[in-house]
Amino acid sequence: MKSDKKKKKSRDPESQFPVVGIGASAGGLSPFKKLLKAISEESGMAYLFVQHLDPEHESLLPDILQKETKMPVVELSEESVIEPNHVYVMPSNKLMSVSDGKLRLTKRPKKKKSERVLPIDLLFSALAEVYESRAIGVVLSGTASDGTKGLKAIKDGGGITFAQNVESAEYDGMPGSAIQARVVDFVLPPEEIPKKLLEIKHFIKTGNALDTPGEKKDEGDFMQIITLLRVRKGTDFTYYKQTTIRRRILRRMAINKIKKVSAYLEYLRENKEEQDTLYSDFLIPVTSFFRDPKIFENLANKFLPDLIDKIPDDQTIRVWVAGCSTGEEAYSLAILFRELLETRTVGKPGKKVQIFASDLSESAIDKARLGIYSTSDLAGVSEKRIKKYFAKSNGNYQVNRQVRDMCVFAVHNFLKDPPFGKIDLISCRNVLIYFEPYLQKKALTTFHYVLNPNGLLLLGKSETTSGVPDLFSEAAKNDKIYTRKEASSKFVQVVNRRSELDYNQRTKSEIPEKKSPDFQRTADEYMLRNYTPPGVVVNEVMDIVQYRGKTGPYLEQSSGKPSHNLMTLAVPGLAFELRNVLHKAKQGHEEVRKEDIPVKLNDELHTISIEAIPLANTIEPHFLVLFHDTSSEKNRQGPESEGAEKGEVQDADKNLRIQQLEQELVDTREDMRNITEDQEVAIEELQSANEELMSSSEELQSLNEELETSKEELQSTNEELIVLNQEMSSLNEQIEAERNYSESIVANIREPLLVLDKNLRVRTVNNAFYKQFKLKEEETVGSLIYELGGKMWDFPEIKKLLEDVLSDNPVVTDYEVNHTFPGLGELHMLLNAREVAKDDESENLILLSVEDITEQVKEIEKRREIQEQYTKELEEKIEERTVELKNAIEELREMNMELVEMNKELEAFTYVSSHDLQEPLRKIQTFAGLVLEKENQNLSNKGKTYFNVMQGAANRMQKLIDDLLVFSRLNTSERVFESVDLQTIVEEVVANFSDVIKEKEANIELQEMCEADVIVFQFRQLMHNLISNALKFSKSGEKPHIKIKSRMVKGSELKEKGLSADQKYCHISVSDNGIGFDGKFNEKIFEVFQKLHSKDEYPGTGIGLATVKKIVTHHHGEIFVDSTLNKGTTFDIYFPKKNQTSAEE
Repeated sequence: MKSDKKKKKSRDPESQFPVVGIGASAGGLSPFKKLLKAISEESGMAYLFVQHLDPEHESLLPDILQKETKMPVVELSEESVIEPNHVYVMPSNKLMSVSDGKLRLTKRPKKKKSERVLPIDLLFSALAEVYESRAIGVVLSGTASDGTKGLKAIKDGGGITFAQNVESAEYDGMPGSAIQARVVDFVLPPEEIPKKLLEIKHFIKTGNALDTPGEKKDEGDFMQIITLLRVRKGTDFTYYKQTTIRRRILRRMAINKIKKVSAYLEYLRENKEEQDTLYSDFLIPVTSFFRDPKIFENLANKFLPDLIDKIPDDQTIRVWVAGCSTGEEAYSLAILFRELLETRTVGKPGKKVQIFASDLSESAIDKARLGIYSTSDLAGVSEKRIKKYFAKSNGNYQVNRQVRDMCVFAVHNFLKDPPFGKIDLISCRNVLIYFEPYLQKKALTTFHYVLNPNGLLLLGKSETTSGVPDLFSEAAKNDKIYTRKEASSKFVQVVNRRSELDYNQRTKSEIPEKKSPDFQRTADEYMLRNYTPPGVVVNEVMDIVQYRGKTGPYLEQSSGKPSHNLMTLAVPGLAFELRNVLHKAKQGHEEVRKEDIPVKLNDELHTISIEAIPLANTIEPHFLVLFHDTSSEKNRQGPESEGAEKGEVQDADKNLRIQQLEQELVDTREDMRNITEDQEVAIEELQSANEELMSSSEELQSLNEELETSKEELQSTNEELIVLNQEMSSLNEQIEAERNYSESIVANIREPLLVLDKNLRVRTVNNAFYKQFKLKEEETVGSLIYELGGKMWDFPEIKKLLEDVLSDNPVVTDYEVNHTFPGLGELHMLLNAREVAKDDESENLILLSVEDITEQVKEIEKRREIQEQYTKELEEKIEERTVELKNAIEELREMNMELVEMNKELEAFTYVSSHDLQEPLRKIQTFAGLVLEKENQNLSNKGKTYFNVMQGAANRMQKLIDDLLVFSRLNTSERVFESVDLQTIVEEVVANFSDVIKEKEANIELQEMCEADVIVFQFRQLMHNLISNALKFSKSGEKPHIKIKSRMVKGSELKEKGLSADQKYCHISVSDNGIGFDGKFNEKIFEVFQKLHSKDEYPGTGIGLATVKKIVTHHHGEIFVDSTLNKGTTFDIYFPKKNQTSAEE
C-alpha cells in the first residue's frame, strides 16, 4: 500500500494530514453512519474503517457507506494511496501490518480456537507506528475488548484517542474496555466526534512543523514548561528529544482546547493535576511481556546460560532493568532465569537471581509491584507459561509469588540518582531513543560504571553505544546485546541541583538560556570567527577531547602508556606556561594570552604565543588552547636594507633576546609573586583548616563512639527486621495458600458466582456460572452484565437489585427473581448480593451469587397441589371423624360414669378388705393358735399339722392383704413432699428390723446421707421393702452385708438413660451381698405378683418391688438395678431435686 509519504516528499506540514482509524464490531455500523454524516467533506483527514466480519463474507460496506457521505468511500487495496477527505474500508479477509515504515495489507490467517484475531488492534498499532502523532483512534460499539491495546499504542505515540459513550452504544464491551483501561482522551456520542476532530486538527503537528518559525517563537514557553515540571517532579526533560516532548505538550493542549503555548503555560502553573498528567504523558510507558521474542530466545540459548555458569554458586546474579515501566520486561527476564535455573541446577542448590527494576513513574512502579495484568497484557506469553507462572485473580492474572520475590521495584532516575552497583546484566530497552546524544552518553557511561567485568548490556532495536565506543563492544549486533570493555569510567550526576525560582511568579521575559552539549560546534564557530591556528580543546581535568589543526610541533607522545593529558603531551618548556595560562583562564573566566615564549622545536629555537579561551554555553567546562608561532612571522621580515652590516644584525638579535629574557624575568617574578600570595593564602587557609580538622577530629572521635553504639543498635534492629521479614514471608505464604484455597472453593462451588466492578462489568465468574448459562470466558469477562449472552441478563428485577436495592443495603440475601432465559427456559433464582468495599472506592466490587431454585419451586408447586387434594380429602374425613368423635365422646361419657361407679365399688372393696376380710382371718389365726396351745395334747400329729398349715395360710393371706392395701393406697393418699434428712428415716426403718438383723447377724452400713424432697411415708415404705428383700434373700452361711448411701449429683455427670443433664438428683444406693439374680429379669422384678423363687424357698407376695417402682414414679424419679447371680444386688434410685415443696399432685 502506498502512503502519503511516498506520494508527497515535501516538508510542508500541510502535506502530512491526520489519519483517523475507526473500529467497530457488533452494532457498530449504525454509529459509524452517524459519525460519517457529521464529517465535513473538507475535513482534511483520511478515515480508515474496520469492522469484525466473517472473512468468507463478501463485504458491501463501501456501497452502504457511500450513501451516507459525499466523500469517496473505497475498499483498501495494495494500490490504494491514503489521501485526505477519503473514507477507506478494510477488506474482511485482510489485516493491517507495517513493513519498512509503511502500511501493508496481509492475508487474514485461518481462525484457531486458541488464538483471537484482533483486526482493530492491528490497524491502530500500525497507524501509531507509521503516522505517530498524526494517528487518531476511534472505538465504536462492539463486544469484548478489541481496540483497547491499539488505542494505547496510538496514545503512546502521541496521537489522540476517542471512544463512543456507553449510553449510546448498543454493545458497550469495546468502548467500555477502552475507557476502563484509561487509554481514551474523549468519550462522546458518534455524531459529536467529527466536531471534536476538527477542533484538535489545529494542534496535530509533525516534527517538521515544530521547526517552523511560528513554533520557534514559542521556544521560551516550551522551556518554561520543562522547568516547571522539573520543579514539580524533580526530572529535567531539557535534553530529551524535543520533538517528542513538544508533541506531548501539543497533545495535552488539544485535549484542553488551548491554542497558544503561553496560555497552556499559565494553565499549567495554576493546575497541579495537569502538571501530573503531562508528566505521565512524557514518560511514555511502552512495554510488553517478551517483547521481540527472538531476542529473548537468543538470551535464553546463549548469553544467560554463559552468565549463569560464569558466576559462582555462592554469589547472586544481579540484573538491573532501567526504565522498567509497569514491570513486564523485569518479569520476562525473571521467568527466563527461573526456567534456565530449573534445568541447569537439578540436584544442586539453586543460584539466586536478584532483579532491580526502576522507573520514574510512581504509578507504573505501583502496578509492577502488584504484578497484576489483563488478558491482553499477556498476549506475548505462552499458555504453558501462563499456567506455570501466573494465577488468575478477579478476571486478571497475577505473577506468582516465586517470580515476584525475584524482583525489587523502585522509583529511580538513573540519570541523577546513585545507580545500583555490581550488576551482571542491564536491560535498558527503548529508553535512550528519547534522549539527546548528551544524555545517551552519560547514561551509557553510568551503565559501564556499574557493570561487572564482561557484564551484558541489552538495548532497544533503534539504540546503539556508538557515542561511547571505548566502553562497550557488540556481542550480538541484531539483538543489540553489548559487553563491557575494560576502560575507566565514573558515575556523574547529569542534572545539577539548581536553585529554582518560583515559576508561578516569573515573567515571560525571564526565559532560561538553554545550554548546548555540543562543545565542538561552539569551538568551530569561535575559530571561524577569529583565527585558524592549530589548537586543542581540553576539558576541566586537562584531557584533550579534540585536536584542531597540526599540533605536532607543540605536542608529542612520550614513551610508555598513551595519554591524552595536555601537560603530559606538551614539549619541554611549554607545560609550565600552559598550566599557568589555563589556570588564569579558569580562575578569571576570560581569555588569557601569553606572548613570546621561547621553545625549542625540531632543535631550533622558536618564539610562540599560547592562548586559552573558555568555551561559553557548554554543560561542562571546556577550553580552547591555541598555539601561535611568532618567530616564523619575524623570520619572514627581511632586513631593512641589503647593505646592513652583519654585526648590526647580531646586535639586534642580542638586544631582542635580552628584552625577551627581561620580559620573561618580569613575568616570572609576577608569576612567583602571584604564586607566593596564593601560597600564603593557601597556608593560612590550611592552618585554619588544620585547626578545624583538629576540632573535627575530636568531634569525629565522639561521633565514632556514637556510631559504634548506633551500629550495635542497628545490628539489633537488623536482626529484629530479619525475624520480622521471615514472619512476613511466612504470613505471605499463608495468605497465598489461603487465597488459593479460597479460589479453589469458589471454583468448585455448585452455585454460579459473579464478581462485578462498580460499573457492573464482570471481573470474574466461577465454572458453575459458565456451565449453568452456557457462556464462554472471552465473551463474559469485561462485559457489562446486562450484555451477557445476548442480553439474557437484561431484565427489570436484576437492574432493580444492582442499581437500587444494593445502593441502600450493602448486603442483600434471598432476593427471589424469575426470568425466561433463551435456550434455558424459565428459571427461578435466589440472588445474594454483597458490596465488597475497599479503601479506594473506585475499586469497590459486587459479589453476586445465584442459586437456581427452579426444581424446588416446581416441587413446592407440586406439593401444594397434592396438599390441596389431600386437604380436601382430609376435610371430608374430618367431617366423618367429627361425627364418630361425637359418638365416641358420648360413649366415653357413659364409660366415665361406669368408672366412677367402679371406683366407688373399689373403695368399698378396699374397706371390706381392710375390715371385713381381715376380721375372719384374725379369728382363724386366734382360734388356731388357741387350739394348738390349749389342745395340743389332745390333737394327733396329723391334726397338729393341719392346724399349722391353716395358721400359715392365714398369715400369708394376711400379708397379701396388707401388701395390696399398701399398693392401692399409693394412688389415693395425699402426696406432700418434705425436705428431710434421709438418714433419720433409714435409721427408723432399720430399727424395725432389729430382731431379724440380730437373728441373721446382718451388718447394715449407713454411709453419707443427704437431705431430699420426698413423700415421707412412701419413702419409708420404699426403704422398708428394699431392706426387707436384702435380709430375706441373703445367702445361707454368709452374714448379710447391706450398704445404704445417698448424695446430690448433677445430671451431666450421670450416664443412665432418662436423666436430664440440666437437673440435680438425689442418688440413693442400696446394695447387698445376697443371692442376686440373672440380669435378664431386671424389668420383670418390678411387675406386680412377679416372683423369681417359690414360696417354699423364699416366702413373699411379689408386690414389694412393684410398690418400690410406683413410689419412685410418684417422686418423678428413676430406679435401676444391677445384679449378678450369687454376687449380690444394687438398687440405684434418682429423685430430682425440688425447688419447693409440692402440693398434692
